[in-house]
Amino acid sequence: MVIQREIHLQTSGHGEMTDLTGELEEIVASSGVTTGIANVANLGSTGAIGGIEFEAGLERDLPEILDRLIPAGRHYGHEQAWHDGNGHSHLQATILGQSLTLPIADAAPRLGTWQQIVHLECDVKPRRRTIVITIIGE
Repeated sequence: MVIQREIHLQTSGHGEMTDLTGELEEIVASSGVTTGIANVANLGSTGAIGGIEFEAGLERDLPEILDRLIPAGRHYGHEQAWHDGNGHSHLQATILGQSLTLPIADAAPRLGTWQQIVHLECDVKPRRRTIVITIIGE
């Protein structure tokens, strides 16, 4: 069986982290799948999906470390071509990954005790995001 649903987000811009865990759990529970996999995918090249403990410290730490590793700047080829200020946004999202696949067991995503599934906005401006959840299983 294959089921596909969408989650829609309005973000406020660079560094905003949104917990998707509750909505993902509801989608999996209502799918009828008890064993399988769930893929969580951000549509777009400047948003990322990941698994992390969703708490205030890490909500601040992850964007900060990404900005130190891949800072904003005009030296990127993307900036030289488009001049839109988000070359680093594309690189940050690509490094983190724009999708994540999780096991499903007993009609629920299998997550660690302190693990939540999040969307991280890497773009420099607010964005309307579509997150596609694809569930495969029986």
